[in-house]
Amino acid sequence: MTPEKLREIYGTPSAIPATKVISKFDRHCRQFIANSTFLVLATSDGQSLDVSPKGDPAGFVEVETDTTLLIPDRPGNNRIDGLLNILSNPQVALLFMIPAVDETLRVNGVAEISDDPTLCDRFAVKGRSPKTVLRVTAEEIFTHCGKAPLRAGLWRPKTWAPDRPVASLYEMLRDHTDAPIPSTEQAAVDDLYRKTLY
Repeated sequence: MTPEKLREIYGTPSAIPATKVISKFDRHCRQFIANSTFLVLATSDGQSLDVSPKGDPAGFVEVETDTTLLIPDRPGNNRIDGLLNILSNPQVALLFMIPAVDETLRVNGVAEISDDPTLCDRFAVKGRSPKTVLRVTAEEIFTHCGKAPLRAGLWRPKTWAPDRPVASLYEMLRDHTDAPIPSTEQAAVDDLYRKTLY
């Protein structure tokens, strides 16, 4: 496959998609980010790729300046794949989502990691500060149409499975690893989340 072949298959983008990229957070971007409760962070070490979900109440990402964002890093599994990637390759991509809004906001830029206590404390929740905060300097910012979420029925409850359609996290971990698993029940996973969310 070549770029020319792809263009032959897909054609050229219309005028609006071709020119919609901006480099500063305008009022629409700020409003979108202020109402977003979930984003996906994509990173690379230059060889492999990683995507990581980030979520918190609306407003958890702060627009610091017209071109920079601050994103707290909440407790997780401590693999820190994305953070390690950023140390070797600071290029990142973000996809912001708002429940019940089909469109998304995409941000491409460069990230740096800060463990400055004053900065981290600004993002404390329930008395617990994140260990680090990402500062992302935007290079490209643009909205993305809502066709994929609409096709997926992402925000339409009537399309959701009535019951959990996959095994519990612990059951999957038991089958993927040799590590001892205390329980395979979803209730045990829910209890872990309650205790370690912040």
